[in-house]
Amino acid sequence: MTLAQILAALFSGGLIGAVLGLIGGGGSILAVPLLVYVVGVGSTHAAIGTAAVAVAANALASLAGHARAGTVKWRCAGVFAFAGVAGAAIGAELGKAVDGKALLFLFGLLMVGVGLSMLRPRRSAEAPDVRLTRESAAALLPRLVPIGFGVGLAAGFFGIGGGFLIVPGLVAATAMPLRAAVGTSLVAVAALGLTTATSYALAGLVDWRLTGLLVAGGIAGALLGVLGGRRLAARKGLLERLFAVVVIGVGCYVAVHG
Repeated sequence: MTLAQILAALFSGGLIGAVLGLIGGGGSILAVPLLVYVVGVGSTHAAIGTAAVAVAANALASLAGHARAGTVKWRCAGVFAFAGVAGAAIGAELGKAVDGKALLFLFGLLMVGVGLSMLRPRRSAEAPDVRLTRESAAALLPRLVPIGFGVGLAAGFFGIGGGFLIVPGLVAATAMPLRAAVGTSLVAVAALGLTTATSYALAGLVDWRLTGLLVAGGIAGALLGVLGGRRLAARKGLLERLFAVVVIGVGCYVAVHG
């Protein structure tokens, strides 16, 4: 690797970690375009496998900060992650069977769709004290399981952590506040990333040197993202809208080039 590629990898990892720590999702959807167009990874499938490992590690770094802040609903996270892992295992196998350029095109379309969905206002009332218990299971499980499986399927297919889908999915399923959904989503992001990463690693589609650089940059970025999220909590809506515009722009670029 050249010095320019090393610096690009550290920067990409830092950006992924910062976004994960700041808004709980979205960093992973930028990982593959960053690896392909900034770092210069030639294989789309290798970029997906490498990104999956880095995203899982960066999500765990961000999760530690949110766990200390008490913003993780562990039982909801566990059920969502379990259903998501089943979907991710299937999605990863399907994704490896698709041509690299076609996969980039579909990935770009997904980014545009996700960006547009992030611009839609949330209308559901919050339930800050929601918990998965024997009493609430009958109402929560029929929503957590299918949404988790669907998110996992997409995450495995495109090699992403899925946090940008998990956060709204958790809010839709449980009505938990956005800050709790951000912390809770990182459990599922890590689980889905590890599932996808394992599938691609077994196929020899992970660049471990590059992964190390992404993780190193991502840990620093995650710490900054968590701190920034606390200080900018009042402007989180604005940050999400700005990020949505970036996702749409990058998605158009990826779709055209794919």
